[in-house]
Amino acid sequence: MAGARILVVEDDRTTVDLIALYLRHAGYRVDTESTGDGALARVAREAYDLIVLDIMLPGVDGLAICRAVRARAATPVILLTARTLEDDRVQGLESGADDYVPKPFSLRELVARVAAVLRRVPPGAHRRLASAAVQVDLETRRVTSHGRDLELTSSEFALLVAMMRRPGHVLSRAQLLDALPGESSQSLDRTIDVHVRNLRRKLERDPAEPELIQTVVGAGYRFSAE
Repeated sequence: MAGARILVVEDDRTTVDLIALYLRHAGYRVDTESTGDGALARVAREAYDLIVLDIMLPGVDGLAICRAVRARAATPVILLTARTLEDDRVQGLESGADDYVPKPFSLRELVARVAAVLRRVPPGAHRRLASAAVQVDLETRRVTSHGRDLELTSSEFALLVAMMRRPGHVLSRAQLLDALPGESSQSLDRTIDVHVRNLRRKLERDPAEPELIQTVVGAGYRFSAE
């Protein structure tokens, strides 16, 4: 899986430089971040094939980042941590991690684990979403519906991706709000409803009779799995 794009999140400069060096030597493209906030901002705007993520970070911790990544995407995550208790490992895996590497670790073993995870989740497999009517390229952010290219705002794009990741499932307005970083929960109903209304204008053949984004009264919205 040489050429896969990997984000390494680790606050120790020596450690992150060594990990990046070994991964690049193995043929991977590598970006690095040293804080939790920086990592969240990076994964919100860019697509990666795998994330190597330390748990103990300044700001947002690795477990919270892992949960945020998993809520938005199927991007594989390998956790790094000095915590070795069984409960810590279980907590990491329950947060959505694909693998768990305790510190200190062998850099050669870490590279081997990265390769093993990427064999299970090939690069690019999580970068596209598609239904019968809508196709989304998560890396280029290109959206087509019924053969037409659409121009979506960043908020509309985020909501569409959140719904398409769970086709057929009802997502509450609170869940959809989580897909919009920076929005205030005080404007929850109006914010989500306005974005959905605008999305329907762009996606649906007849916005007055939506087929793709369905309203579930009293619960939220659902992207049609048909």
